[in-house]
Amino acid sequence: MSLQSYLLNAVMVLGKHCHKKNIKMDREKIEKLSVLHPKPDVQFTYGTAGFRTKADKLDSVMFRMGILATLRSKAKNGKVIGVMVTASHNPIQDNGVKLVDPYGEMLEESWEAYATELAQSEDTQLVKCLEGIIADAKIDVNIGGNIVVGKDTRPSSANLLNSVKDGVTAFNGACSDHGLLTTPQLHYIVCCINTDSEYGEPTEEGFYKKYSTAFKTLYKLLECSSPPALTVDGANGVGSIKANQLQKHLEGYIQMTVCNDGTDGILNEGCGADFVKVNQRAPNGIEFETGQRYCSFDGDADRIVYYYKDQNERFHLLDGDKIACLLASFIKEKLDDIGIQLEKGVGVVQTAYANGSSTNYLTNKLKLPVAVAKTGVKHLHHKALEYDIGVYFEANGHGTIVYDKNAESKIRSFSTTNLSDDQKKCLQILIAFIDLTNQTVGDALADMLLVEIVLIAKKLTCASWDAEYTDLPNKLNKISVKDRTVLKTNDNETRLIEPIELQKTIDETIVNWSCARSFVRPSGTEDVVRVYAESETQAITDNLSALVSQYVYDICGGVGERPVVPPLVE
Repeated sequence: MSLQSYLLNAVMVLGKHCHKKNIKMDREKIEKLSVLHPKPDVQFTYGTAGFRTKADKLDSVMFRMGILATLRSKAKNGKVIGVMVTASHNPIQDNGVKLVDPYGEMLEESWEAYATELAQSEDTQLVKCLEGIIADAKIDVNIGGNIVVGKDTRPSSANLLNSVKDGVTAFNGACSDHGLLTTPQLHYIVCCINTDSEYGEPTEEGFYKKYSTAFKTLYKLLECSSPPALTVDGANGVGSIKANQLQKHLEGYIQMTVCNDGTDGILNEGCGADFVKVNQRAPNGIEFETGQRYCSFDGDADRIVYYYKDQNERFHLLDGDKIACLLASFIKEKLDDIGIQLEKGVGVVQTAYANGSSTNYLTNKLKLPVAVAKTGVKHLHHKALEYDIGVYFEANGHGTIVYDKNAESKIRSFSTTNLSDDQKKCLQILIAFIDLTNQTVGDALADMLLVEIVLIAKKLTCASWDAEYTDLPNKLNKISVKDRTVLKTNDNETRLIEPIELQKTIDETIVNWSCARSFVRPSGTEDVVRVYAESETQAITDNLSALVSQYVYDICGGVGERPVVPPLVE
């Protein structure tokens, strides 16, 4: 164990046992520190990825999330809780906070209500609010609270992280600051600490060692003779820094050229995974050449998308759907080659935004079950746990693979007595592939290495990977409305429950075209309705998108100009 790891564990052990003598909530201390972090006249809501808004509005939220994280740790009997200061793919002037549960999961959904309640509480009612949470969650405040924190590269992150620390201090918690990290690295560290380093060494260096070792093992097993080469768009964020550090551990095994590294660009401006996905073009800051392989991270490096330019100078996106299909096909092939049968099998989890062609490829070509979850990676993660091996990705590139503990144990201990040499090698490859996966959360760095290994194993270029199936033309539109809450969806957001007349009109429209699909869902943060449409041609898709947008505008009280339906030219 490294000195850094030893000291970190010592701090956490101390935190678990140093507050055993009748500790009560120190009202005076909380009130004194709270004065330094007054709440602005803003209503905050914990969304699918925590709190996120303009950085200058978040000081009080960060302080209170430091308190909440400490309470969460106490509620989990002193297990370490993570707090990450980041706003992911948002503009540089924004910031936010994500809480990480003991095994690297996102904050338990039932606690999101506590987070919102605490963030919205007026300064004079803060202590009373805390007392209510403690009573409702039956928290023993005598248990020590242990927090690890990290931040991204935003100018506002350092001060906001200090506000988090004040919150931890207010409730007598122990805090370990890991400085600049990607969000997945913080998830990894939290999981490692709470599993007593079973998952890996609980440091940033341990992160690089774990994943570089697994990649090197696979590289050798696959008898690769030349390192894969790719250009990485780091979104001018923390992912670019960490990609360069990972590269040092993989010299001679992979050739990464990191662009948009923050030296002369602005975070997420004209670059990054979200920019590439939304605009369907290469980011600024790279030399986009035919025959080369490219990928883009988002601002905190928990999303990744691939892309390339073909011989006709056309841009091609390989998004989360394509990545999910690539990884699922590889796992299925290895299991079949070895002869391992799993009770619940391999399954893929998507959202309603997944391209219909990807779903068709998974179900009809790979013969894998596909589940549709509500938008938000936390929903996909939970659904994926229903399988022995669950592959989940949102189309935006956020996703990973999770392995049921029993299934993973079966794979690792699978008898080689009756296996051929080729099967034994396949088993070694599958085990190393599991080691290469960050199972805690979607991770651009780990996912990149997974993709690169599968491309090596299958001898695929970006073009041949892309040719596995062709995406249906699709379009995502948004309509401003007076009140988005009038729309109610089913559990996976594929259909409307209210207004029923809107869903009926959409159903009557899509039957006019082959492969046509459209759904609408309200935004979780603003009064807009998102309209998704896809069909067999771009002309039909554009027409369908405009028609459904008109229906939303007319039935739900649209704001601004009414959408115009283009002529259908086929």
